[in-house]
Parts: sequence; structure tokens; C-alpha cells
Amino acid sequence: MDILTYDFMQRALLAALLVGLTAPAIGTYLVQRRQAVMGDGIGHVAMTGVALGFLLNTSPVWMATLVAVLGAVGMEVIRSRGKTSGDIALAMLFYGGLAGGVMIINLAPGGSTANLTSYLFGSITTVSNEDVTAVVILAAFVIAVTLGLRKQLFAVCQDEEFARVTGLPVRLLNLLMAVTAAVTVTVAMRIVGLLLVSAMMVIPVAAAQRVTRGFAATLGLAMGLGVAVAVSGTVTTFYVDAPSGAAIVLMAIGVFLVLSVAAAPLARKRAQAVRAAEAECTLDMPGSRRTHDDVKV
Repeated sequence: MDILTYDFMQRALLAALLVGLTAPAIGTYLVQRRQAVMGDGIGHVAMTGVALGFLLNTSPVWMATLVAVLGAVGMEVIRSRGKTSGDIALAMLFYGGLAGGVMIINLAPGGSTANLTSYLFGSITTVSNEDVTAVVILAAFVIAVTLGLRKQLFAVCQDEEFARVTGLPVRLLNLLMAVTAAVTVTVAMRIVGLLLVSAMMVIPVAAAQRVTRGFAATLGLAMGLGVAVAVSGTVTTFYVDAPSGAAIVLMAIGVFLVLSVAAAPLARKRAQAVRAAEAECTLDMPGSRRTHDDVKV
């Protein structure tokens, strides 16, 4: 393929592949525990890290990782306290990160908000060899956590109290999940963008849930769909002058709509099977006034 003859496309496609794997991997757990917008909040905070990278003349990816991890830990601490004021504190953290990023980038030598565009919405032409190295290392961490600790993380997402009773280190696992989400944001920002990364954590998972029933099946299909839309969106961006993040997210939404339509007949059949099973149980219950003969047509 001609597209693979370009070095920047080789880097972009590798990064897209890793984004497609990692974002739905951690997103499956976030959706399970109803924290689907967490990635969006971390993306806002990570902007400050990107801006600090420009200001200090260091790698924006690694600086964003550091700031995003600190922000994610702060979010988890606020969430675990469960106070009413927690929502206000989180909002201040999110929008403070966004405003701080814009302010700091203007203080950087030769900096301007235009420098943030590729980090906000993704850009395949700006993915450097250094970025790829960072993405590979960070993605390996995300995959190791989300797949290696799948049973433990699933238990915590389902019922924290039960997981605590069974002896699992719930607080540590919650912090690890938050840190993994933060790392995923920085993995995805060069391709999808900080403002759209949350969509890749949620939409492939939501699409997979339309046609799967078990957690493991949802996780596997979501990662497969994530890879498909990330790579396809990146290739599309090569031929269409548009931000890669926008193309990837729109493709993900399209896949969700297709699977939703395709899953409708399957959902009806499942509902009918459940109603039939419930009716059968009712007929077989002791003391029931109806018999099987009563319902024959």
C-alpha cells in the first residue's frame, strides 16, 4: 500500500492501533462503574501538562502523563469521600486544567494556543518517533493492568463492598484504575485529541454492549471495534484534510448506530425468551390456578 511508504503514516497507524486497544480496554471498566466522563475530565487536566511541556522545553507527552496522573489521583480521592461538594471540586479541577493549559502555553517562548490544536483534536502528521516510543511504553502499561488484573478490577467495579470483604485492596485498585485512565488519555491524545479521547473510551464499549452479554465478551469486542475505527479513521484522515480525532469518533458513532439497528431483532428475541421462561415458571409454581392445558390454544 502506498500509504505505508510514508514514515509519518507508519507512526500514526501504530499509534492508532495502540489507541484502539487501550481506550476501550480501560473504558469498559469506567462504563461498568458509571464513570464514562472521567476521560473527558482527565483530558482537561492533561492540557496543563502539555502546556508545561512547551514552557519547560520537555516532552509534552511525558509531562501530560505526570499531570494527568496527579489529576486522576485527585479525582479518585474526591470521589471516594463521597461528599456533595465533590462535584464542585471536580468541576474546578477540570476547567482549571483547561484554563491553566491555555494560559501557560501563551507564557511559553514562541507559544500560542495554535500549538495546542494537534493535542486537542489529534493530528497524524505531528506524531514523532519520540511520541511513538512514549505511546508504546504507556500502552503496554495500560494493557498489562486492564487484562492482567481483569478479575480484580471487575470485582471492584461490580461491588466495592463485596470486593473489600473478599480481601481485595479496593482503594489501591481504584487508584490504579484512575492512573490507568490518565495514562490512556496521554496515549490517545496525539491521534484522537484530548477533547475527544473520552469518546473512544465510551462509544466502542457502548457499541459492543449492544450485541454482547458477558463482561469478557464486551471487553474483547470493544477493543476490536476500537482498533477498527482508530485505524480506519487514521487512514481516512490521510485522504481527507480533517483532524484524525474527528474522523475516528464519527466512525465510532457510525458503528454504534449500525450495531444498535442490527441488535434490535436480537433484543426482541431475548425479551420474548425471558417472558416465556417467566410464564413457564409461573405455571409450574405450586398453588397456581392455571395449568399447561389452560393456556393451550
